[in-house]
Amino acid sequence: MDLLSDILSHLRMRGTLYFRTSFTSPWGVKVPDFENVARFHFAHKGRCFVRIKSVDDPVFIEQGDLIIITRGAAHTLYCDPTTEDQAMMLDQVVEKSGFDGSGALVYGEQGTNQETQLICGHFAFDKKASHPLIHALPPYIHIKNYGEAAGIWMENTLKVIGLEAGRQALGSDLIALKMSEIIFAQALRTYLATDGLRQSVLAGFADPNIARTLQAIHSKPEHSWTMEELSTIAGKSRTSFMSKFSECLSLTPFEYVTHWRMQIARQRLEETNYPIIEIAESVGYHSEAAFSRVFKKQFQSAPATYRRAIRA
Repeated sequence: MDLLSDILSHLRMRGTLYFRTSFTSPWGVKVPDFENVARFHFAHKGRCFVRIKSVDDPVFIEQGDLIIITRGAAHTLYCDPTTEDQAMMLDQVVEKSGFDGSGALVYGEQGTNQETQLICGHFAFDKKASHPLIHALPPYIHIKNYGEAAGIWMENTLKVIGLEAGRQALGSDLIALKMSEIIFAQALRTYLATDGLRQSVLAGFADPNIARTLQAIHSKPEHSWTMEELSTIAGKSRTSFMSKFSECLSLTPFEYVTHWRMQIARQRLEETNYPIIEIAESVGYHSEAAFSRVFKKQFQSAPATYRRAIRA
């Protein structure tokens, strides 16, 4: 599995599609905080402003744009600056519109040509999962003309999602939901290749030399990696590799190896009945005691205690 796919699969990313909107001016909607999710809005038609909590300036999105609010922060969607102060809470908008979960969420003045159609949803992650890549993301990612930036296949995918979301035809919701799950991975890939190149931590995933070592670590997390092996894969001297890796990831190579091993172990403790020694060996520890010490340092709980708590 490629590096980004491996990370997202261990984070247990799941897409959830809320609705397609049909907002007509004037309108404004306040969306509350939501933990452990990345919220997204794709402008299928029209445009609007997005005011994100703790971000100074509003973001203007136009038809074809995608915005991902990476940590589920509260935000306000509105058609123009004059409507921001009159924005209503999302649950009030849903109630007032009579939206019952099917079709489009219709809200605003009737008979206007200024319509904004948004495809809205979120990407959820396991509460216990973590990764430096996700932690390093900015409060939001705004990709202009997302379909074109991501490639013609994504542009066509987004068109299909826009047509299927809330359509009430057989299988429409499932089609839209499953197709929406590829949006986050593709958005990250696009962002890492553009603005992410200049961001600490994210730059490490875009750097081909560092990315090769990360791919090797993910391919064989149980391997007893040495600095010589990793620096050779990166095509650098030991000193140069150590410096570059730490600069890019804000972790040493061995700190990253340990972090990733513990994420794999955590998931296996939750999802399987494998003996703890077997899980320990699968991530490179030949002593249950050594594995338990490292796991407890990471999760403040011994592996057996952690497993019992999750099962309870």
